[in-house]
Amino acid sequence: MSNVALGRVMVLGSRGMVGSAVIRRLEQEPGVSQIIPVCRKQVDLINQTDTFAHIASQKPDWIIVAAAKVGGILANDTYPADFISENLAIQLNTIEGARRAGVKQLFFLGSSCIYPKLAAQPIREEALLSGGLEATNEPYAVAKIAGVKLCESYNRQHGTDYRSLMPANLYGPGDNYHPLNSHVIPGLIRRFHEAKVNCHKSVEIWGTGQVRREFLFVDDLADAVIHLMSLPKDVARKIFTKGRSHLNVGTGHDLTIAELAGLIKETVGFSGNLLFDRTKPDGTPRKVLDISRLRSSGYFASTPLSKGLTIAYADYKKLLR
Repeated sequence: MSNVALGRVMVLGSRGMVGSAVIRRLEQEPGVSQIIPVCRKQVDLINQTDTFAHIASQKPDWIIVAAAKVGGILANDTYPADFISENLAIQLNTIEGARRAGVKQLFFLGSSCIYPKLAAQPIREEALLSGGLEATNEPYAVAKIAGVKLCESYNRQHGTDYRSLMPANLYGPGDNYHPLNSHVIPGLIRRFHEAKVNCHKSVEIWGTGQVRREFLFVDDLADAVIHLMSLPKDVARKIFTKGRSHLNVGTGHDLTIAELAGLIKETVGFSGNLLFDRTKPDGTPRKVLDISRLRSSGYFASTPLSKGLTIAYADYKKLLR
C-alpha cells in the first residue's frame, strides 16, 4: 500500500480479467481519490468520437488501458483482421483521447507476444523489433507493438508520461473459459474439469507439450501497476530507460506445457491420462521474460503458480453455479 497521491484513475476495460484486478488493487490505495471504471457497455472504445468525449468529460489524472481484444492461438489464427484492427483502434483512440484531454500519465497494458519468436532467453526489453514474430498471433502482436510505439512517440513529441507494461501469460479470476478461444490455462482448466465430471479417461492437449511458458497471476500484474504508478519520477525514469516506454512484468520462471498440464490436472483432481496432439501448433518454443529492470524497482511477484491455479479453478467453478 502506498501513500502517493494518484488522484482520479480511469480504468479502461474495467470488467475484463486485467481491469477487474487493477480495480481491486486500486480500492486498497488511500492515494486514489476516485476510480473511474469504463467497460464496453458504457463506451465503445473503437468509436473515436465517443472515446474522446468520455475521457474529456471525466478528466482523470491517470488512465490505465486494460481494454483489448484477446484470445488464444486458435482465436488469433481464425480472426486476424479483428485482432489487429480492433486493438489498433482501441489504442489510438484511448492514447490520443488522453492527450487531447490533457492527461499526462497513462499505462498501456500489452503482451509479451510483442517479442520475436526466436528472441534470446530470457527476453530483454531491448529485443523488441529485433526479429520475426510468431505467425499464429502476428496481427495481435503488431497491434500491441504499435501501442508501445504510440506511447514512446507521444512522450517524445508531447511531453507526456505514457508507459507500457508487457506481462507474461496472464491467468486468474475473471478469465475467459471459452472452449475454443481461451488461453492455455483457462482452456485446460475447463477441459480437465469437464473430463473429470464426465469420467473421461484422457484429456487432449494441443502440441508436443515441450514448449516453455511463463505465467503471471493477474493480481500480481495489478500490484506491479500500482507499484510503478507510485514510484518517484526520478526512480521511474531510471526504470523506463533509453527512451523506451515499455517494461517486462513476470515471475522470471517458466515451465513446459506438459508440466503445466500436470499441475492443472492435480488442481482439478482429474485421474486420467494426457494425450498430446502433435498436429496442432506449439507456437513460440520458449518465452520467459527478463525482469531485472522491474526487480531493480523493488517489485517481486508473490503468487506461486500452484496457489494461483487453485484460485483460478475456484473462479471457474463459481461460473458453473
